[in-house]
Amino acid sequence: MEDVLNSLLLGFSVALRPDVLWFAFIGCLVGTLVGMLPGLGPLAGISILLPLTFGLDATRAIVMLAGIYYGSQYGGSTTSILLRIPGEAASVMTCIDGNAMAKKGRAGAALCIAGMGSFIAGTFGVIMLTLLAPPLAAFALGFGPPEYTALLVLGLIFLAYMSTTSLIRTLLMASLGLVLGTVGIDVMTGHFRFAFGISELGDGIGIVPVAVGLFGLGELLATPSRQVKGGVTAPRLRELLPTRQEWRESALPIARGSVLGFFIGIIPGSAHIISSFISYALERRLSRQPDEFGKGAVAGVAGPEAANNAASTGAFVPMLALGLPTGPVIAVLMAALLIHGIPPGPTLVNDHPDVFWGFVASMYVGNVMLLLLNLPLVGVFVNLLRIPYAYLYPMIIMFCVIGVYEVNHSIIDVWIMLIFGIVGYGLKKFGFDPAPLVLGLVIAPIFEMSLRQSLIMSNGTWHIFLERPIALTLLLVSVGLLALAAISAATRDWRGKLAEAEKTSE
Repeated sequence: MEDVLNSLLLGFSVALRPDVLWFAFIGCLVGTLVGMLPGLGPLAGISILLPLTFGLDATRAIVMLAGIYYGSQYGGSTTSILLRIPGEAASVMTCIDGNAMAKKGRAGAALCIAGMGSFIAGTFGVIMLTLLAPPLAAFALGFGPPEYTALLVLGLIFLAYMSTTSLIRTLLMASLGLVLGTVGIDVMTGHFRFAFGISELGDGIGIVPVAVGLFGLGELLATPSRQVKGGVTAPRLRELLPTRQEWRESALPIARGSVLGFFIGIIPGSAHIISSFISYALERRLSRQPDEFGKGAVAGVAGPEAANNAASTGAFVPMLALGLPTGPVIAVLMAALLIHGIPPGPTLVNDHPDVFWGFVASMYVGNVMLLLLNLPLVGVFVNLLRIPYAYLYPMIIMFCVIGVYEVNHSIIDVWIMLIFGIVGYGLKKFGFDPAPLVLGLVIAPIFEMSLRQSLIMSNGTWHIFLERPIALTLLLVSVGLLALAAISAATRDWRGKLAEAEKTSE
């Protein structure tokens, strides 16, 4: 425990530097705005701003990008409560009771409870991250290439299993990402492969243009151009204080949401979205007045908001400790570290303690910043919703093009971004989730290297994955998840046919 405290002191000495504080503030501010604007989730915001981090050191870059991620969880609640428009997917559940409270004249109380719930859950998540990540990283140092290969396989399959789209579609997208990740010079042989003679692709297809294309341009193209019309009323500062009864009703949901969200966040998948749905269902089941849900129940705001913020913090544990991205947002953050020459994973704590502990400490500071931003400045943020999309979209597209070009000063990267923007639009229209594609692209080099190292260790035989207990266990869990998904699909088809047969007989 003493080592953790000493390390945290090192982290705060980094996080409280004026330059790091400034970038943490920018991340929190942008994250709040991104969370509020419909069509721009944290993934799009991080992808668009990723090019701006290339002139920064790794600490400032990851602090700013992480601020956008957990800041968006705060911002999404504002439009959900005031306008019944979820700015971010995780805020869908907040719409139900948050907007109902606003219609009863309790918008200020709902915003305050959402803000405090987010702050408490975020702080709890960072404390758990501080305690869990170092020992988990120490355990993972015993992993060899076979264990790492099996872990990455499990991560991909778990992500597919937890996905909202079908397992096959998600795995197809992840596989496409893995294939795209093989473009460029083979690290082990130096062979120039799959580049079609384009020398700029020697380093592979860039993660930045792909992410900006899929989640920047793709999201803009797929989101209908619309503008919030009508009067947008912003609650006054004195109206933000909930009553004692509302505080009592929100205390346990915030506590439950914090614990539930953090542990769901560690699991690969869209954890912050899943956790808010589970938290809402749990609070409704535990409530003595379940009929109040949907009509302005305080617990329906407090629980989901705490859960999605705790989950966004929990998702950093596997990335920092194991080098395993648990979702597309974490994959892009992981890519940012890799681009700055710092591999996330078990060696991060020992090799780059200033980056690791500076990042952890910055999350404590970031949660305080977000609380100060989201409560007093609600009126200012809500007025930004009046900006017509006809002006907003061209500005974002221009920013995407300039940002991607500035990374390598390569027009090829701009073309890649434009192509993947169209691809992202097509995937959305046909019901494919583009997120696993980015995940596959990010882990492709790590996965390929660990797989080939494993086969070199065993002279080309696959038995090495069966002879090592940890690798075998991870692969068996992966097979089990695939079997569960197959059984679930077969049961669903059988029930559908049975229901159809009953209708026919009637």
